[in-house]
Amino acid sequence: MISEGSSFIKGMLLGGLFCAVVTLLGNFNTGHQSTTDHLHHHIQVPSKEELLKLPEPKRLELSQSIRVYCAILVQPRELSYWAAVKETWSKHCDKAEFYSPENVKVFHSVSLDTKDKWLMLRNALKHAYTNGKGYSWYFVALPSTFAIIENLKFFLLNKDPGQPFYIGHTVKSGELEYAELEGGLVLSVEALRRLVGVFSDSVKCPEQGSVLWKLTEEKELAVCLKYTGVFAENAEDSEGKEIFNTKSVNALIKEALAEKPQEVVNGCCSDVAITFHGQSPNHMQVLMYGVYRLRPYGHTFHDSLIFLPPVDSDND
Repeated sequence: MISEGSSFIKGMLLGGLFCAVVTLLGNFNTGHQSTTDHLHHHIQVPSKEELLKLPEPKRLELSQSIRVYCAILVQPRELSYWAAVKETWSKHCDKAEFYSPENVKVFHSVSLDTKDKWLMLRNALKHAYTNGKGYSWYFVALPSTFAIIENLKFFLLNKDPGQPFYIGHTVKSGELEYAELEGGLVLSVEALRRLVGVFSDSVKCPEQGSVLWKLTEEKELAVCLKYTGVFAENAEDSEGKEIFNTKSVNALIKEALAEKPQEVVNGCCSDVAITFHGQSPNHMQVLMYGVYRLRPYGHTFHDSLIFLPPVDSDND
């Protein structure tokens, strides 16, 4: 009996040691450091002064050169969200494509033939890169996210898509920094080129991830990009406010009321916010009205440049 108990304890100890080693190896792989040194920094929108220094023809050239491909990841059970996105903000993308795990008769989409969220994201980005030539930026969003594409283009105005950008609302998990998919994320064409290249490396960027632990699709994306020297960057306005929001407008206003009741407007949201997550289909219609249709009579905004709608679109 003593011998059996001793063997059992030894087995438990060895099993615990094995788990500890596996965990350490897992953390090592996830926190892999590229040979390219990287200091995380926050990326801000261009300043008004910076834009006004440019001659008007140059501003017009810049505004017309930014072409955004929107990849929207949908599920068959989310038809009401799907319809709302199709009717509202996606019309402002230069190209909007919906990606679903299977064929859906109600709406057109690219069927990815998988329900695995990481494979969906991976295959959607590969499809966007292969079929979306001529675009400088690739925006990825969920159907419960409302996006203001003109503000995204304004944010990207002074950024070179030939450089590897991976931008959104960033958070840290151990040593890994990644952009949360709920707030939407944007990749430059160079970052996407590198990503598609590493997809073929089953060691650095496996399709199924690790057998022993499961990462979310947004973390899998960050790990794969990290191997190519591309790191997540946090986006904010000139006052340091988040512009890729992982919460709804209602939630942000409630937080501002609780924390800064005397400064609700200033304490809530950025004037150049790009996304709000967790919006119901009805709230998306309300946001569409407030952002694009409601205007105070006689008031001029004095914007220093204009983003024209895509050709042949039914843009608001």
